Amino acid sequence: MQQSLQPLVPAPLVYRPERTRSNLFTGLLRAAREFGPDKPILVDGDERILTYREIIRAVFGLGSALKKGTKRGESVGVMLPTGAGAVIGFFALTAYGRVPAMLNFTAGSKNLKAAMRAAKVKRLITAHKFVELGGLEDLISELSKSVEIIYLEDVREKLSIGDKLSAIAGPMLPTFVGAALSHKQPGVILFTSGTEGEPKGVVLSHENVMANVEQVRAHIGLSPDTDIVFNPLPTFHCFGLTVGALLPLIAGIKVIFHPSPLQPKEIVRRIRESGATILLATDTFISQYARTGADGDMDSIRLAVCGAERVKDETRDYVRRKFNIEILEGYGATEASPVVAANQWENNRPGTVGRLMAGMDSKLVPVEGMPEGGRLHIRGPNIMMGYLRPSNPGVIEKLYDGWHDTGDIVDIDAEGFIKILGRVKRFAKIGGEMVSLAVVENCAAAVWPDHMHAAVTLPDPKKGEQVVLLSEAPEASRGPILTWAQSHGVPEISVPRRVFKVGQIPVLGTGKVDYGAVRMQAERLMSD
Repeated sequence: MQQSLQPLVPAPLVYRPERTRSNLFTGLLRAAREFGPDKPILVDGDERILTYREIIRAVFGLGSALKKGTKRGESVGVMLPTGAGAVIGFFALTAYGRVPAMLNFTAGSKNLKAAMRAAKVKRLITAHKFVELGGLEDLISELSKSVEIIYLEDVREKLSIGDKLSAIAGPMLPTFVGAALSHKQPGVILFTSGTEGEPKGVVLSHENVMANVEQVRAHIGLSPDTDIVFNPLPTFHCFGLTVGALLPLIAGIKVIFHPSPLQPKEIVRRIRESGATILLATDTFISQYARTGADGDMDSIRLAVCGAERVKDETRDYVRRKFNIEILEGYGATEASPVVAANQWENNRPGTVGRLMAGMDSKLVPVEGMPEGGRLHIRGPNIMMGYLRPSNPGVIEKLYDGWHDTGDIVDIDAEGFIKILGRVKRFAKIGGEMVSLAVVENCAAAVWPDHMHAAVTLPDPKKGEQVVLLSEAPEASRGPILTWAQSHGVPEISVPRRVFKVGQIPVLGTGKVDYGAVRMQAERLMSD
């Protein structure tokens, strides 16, 4: 299968840094000229199809209305599901020099208020339909005490004659808006999850995001003529925004949006009906889709690009066996806009996250207790402007000499392939030895491959720290993990001290395990 498809795989492009020196809105306008204004480029969750011309017209009309009561450079909150509304709202703000602050509606009112405080958000854009379908009335009521809530449906109903004229005239005279935006200015603000304290704002310039779009285009072969991207990932997550929404529009690749990654039956059906060729997912989500889909449902997918969490060997083998889909695992960070490294179709090395994007530098800082690898620091055109913190609202905390400390411990081989050993915070120090919590989870996944598992550290009066595992496996206990470890040469120190069976592992809206919630759950179980 792979051999027969190889001639159809488009070659990666040459990285073109000159294309990064434009703002995001100019990138959209350039794509409309390059691929044709009447090209159908976006399919919404309700199957509505939009062309470049329709998107740009809507951007000008909505942007003209949304700019009232705000000033250039001001941050405006966006809380919308993945779809046309989120994309048009994003570009409507960007076109008129406002900065979209993409808010995670699953984060809870406390974290959202902290995020909005950090970015000095005074207005929040959402939609009545979204709030109703998502059951977010209480959340919006709480947030309305801090910011003004703007509903897209209300804005559309009240468009003035001037707004409507902007929708008509704007696409014909776009430069008076877009040309004033420097690619060095903030283009978007995203937020860390806040599981290890208050969320931080990550300020990405237009150049940062445009650079990452061009880096990914240069790294992975994508065809505007034959590829169709299926994106169910949220736009408040950088992978879902940059790779899932902005890259397809700027690269001329038709994109199908789905409002939630948590609907496997609907997603599998839409993949089959649309003939999508590229799926964006995480290990957790693609595993669900593959198990839900019947034979043939996902045959059109030629590759799945997975990030946000490690791709398990079991997932890779199952997806390949059932649908002949090749998974390209990548690695990213919001601070890097987000893609740092990725595997390639023609050079895919499972167990690694591939090689660095073009134009990036890296260095490894040794970590005490770790005989191999080091703490990864990265630098490049896609690395953020800096952080915003709730304790110092609106002030960008810039990086020293352009280097970002990822907090991840990695090993890089002679060919440049990166292997993630774990996050610094995802190691336990037991009796003077460093134990990777990822290895603990891998042992559990080998014993119970069809279930989710999450390991955390808790204080131990004798050894400093102890590892506690939560598992969704009905028969979860320490014994089978110990037996597996002994028979596979895994040291007993990597076997969790306690194992608890739980109904469900807490997951963030991005698909990652919510380790903050897991730790609190483990503490309660240990005290019972």
